[in-house]
Amino acid sequence: MSKQVQLIDRAPEAYAYPLLIKQLLHTPLIYSPDQEIVYRDQARLTYRDLYKRINRLANALTALGVGPGDTVAVLDWDSHRYLECFFAVPMLGAILHTVNVRLSPEQILWTMNHAEDLVVLTHQDFLPILEAIQGELKTVKKFVVLKEGTLPASKLPLAGEYEELLAQAADTFDFPDFDENAKATTFYTTGTTGDPKGVFFSHRQLVLHTLASAVGIGAFDAPARFRSGDVYMPITPMFHVHAWGVPYVATMLGVKQVYPGRYEPPMLLKLLITEGVTFSHCVPTILHMLLTAEAAKSVDLSKWKVIIGGSALPRGLARAAMQRGIDIYTGYGMSETCPILTLAMVKPDKLEADLEYQLDIRTKTGLPIPLVDLKVVDPQFQPLPRDGRSAGEIVVRTPWLTQSYFKNPDKGAELWKNGYLHTGDIANMDAEGYVKITDRLKDVIKTGGEWISSLELESLISQHQAVSEVAVVGVPDDKWGERPLATVVAKPDFAGQLKGDEVRQFLMGFVNDGTVSKWAIPDTIMVVDAIPKTSVGKIDKKVIRANLAQGANLK
Repeated sequence: MSKQVQLIDRAPEAYAYPLLIKQLLHTPLIYSPDQEIVYRDQARLTYRDLYKRINRLANALTALGVGPGDTVAVLDWDSHRYLECFFAVPMLGAILHTVNVRLSPEQILWTMNHAEDLVVLTHQDFLPILEAIQGELKTVKKFVVLKEGTLPASKLPLAGEYEELLAQAADTFDFPDFDENAKATTFYTTGTTGDPKGVFFSHRQLVLHTLASAVGIGAFDAPARFRSGDVYMPITPMFHVHAWGVPYVATMLGVKQVYPGRYEPPMLLKLLITEGVTFSHCVPTILHMLLTAEAAKSVDLSKWKVIIGGSALPRGLARAAMQRGIDIYTGYGMSETCPILTLAMVKPDKLEADLEYQLDIRTKTGLPIPLVDLKVVDPQFQPLPRDGRSAGEIVVRTPWLTQSYFKNPDKGAELWKNGYLHTGDIANMDAEGYVKITDRLKDVIKTGGEWISSLELESLISQHQAVSEVAVVGVPDDKWGERPLATVVAKPDFAGQLKGDEVRQFLMGFVNDGTVSKWAIPDTIMVVDAIPKTSVGKIDKKVIRANLAQGANLK
């Protein structure tokens, strides 16, 4: 008869210590209670103040009828108020719905109804959107406005103004214990087809993601470490996967935090300088916007550490950033993964390597962070060799992956086929464990029975001195099924001068040195004025393909 695992004995009064979000606040209130949290050039508070405001917000929400299991929607720019919601709402046992304010009004309406929002906290900038959809909101009972400056007249039946409600509320609240698997947050992914899909995360998942991310970003002897002495400014929207979960890490560590509100290059650069920002994260298009801003040309960026995610980090952009002194590398994850899975850290024995090697590593997808079980598998779900060449789909297990899609069990089952979460990303892994995504499963270009990596082509084209941005997509071809097509935007100094044939000739240099096959070179390279972006700043290839299919004028 086989033996069974033995559970630990527990004294009758032993405390089980659930992994709840409230537990993350113990450390900063002891280690750095007087450290600052800054909002633009408008507000400053300490961690003591933050905790009192979290308590006040909990009391205010309770007075509005919010209780365990209710959903509270937030529409705001990145702010100290949003950070307060990250804690107060789930600490009540309620669910925080971080609404993507860049979606269309119709999509915002759909997500709010689907999430069954009860109370809505909204920045005054989004009052017109909510006024337009108010009559179709099925579950919302109360609206609270977050005022900045003069509050415009509104047709919404407002229950109050955020700061006024906090001022009227007590600054103590007895946050309850409950099951750590209780749902804490929800938000919606924007897929290529159909309605957005709702993902959700528990207290336990968010706490474990915070702990593993803190180790992954800060504990290893590697570049761009995030430590308690850093000054943190997110440049990834807080509505997008909890700003990659880093505000929870920053708060647990008690670092100085700087929230920029709406992303405006002059304000971002001003805060970077005046507040001494040392650590940020963003998508490539945001970094590109900052580096090309006129005001950035005279700014010292040599103390800035940046993790790039959301899209691949093109080698050309990475080189431009490092030449400005920015300590930059890639992070990888998805909405479904909370999100951090890998970080492209340079290993300790290679920290003094030359620039080209550094670029090789920093633009990879990266190494799995602690507690991430990541595999690259073939279509039969068999692991592929770690040879840096064999490409398959990334599948993962961690303690913090969404367990399904909200009210969509069929898609949830598809996501979790074979007991691993399927990312839809095609990648290889090398002998040192570095993952390199070569494409999205839906974006890979299949031509003549061969796969061509759009991401690899984009990285190569980005190195042309006149290219500012690039996107490569597959277009139908009668003979080969698909062929790659590239759209490029010229740098301002080369506007009107860059030609597609010139870029194609540049690519032939990589054919001659064996980097890429001649077969992969796009037949067409179009110089365009702009490349479409998604609501979170990623290049939107589905729009590019749709425009091409409709014969849009992409000159």
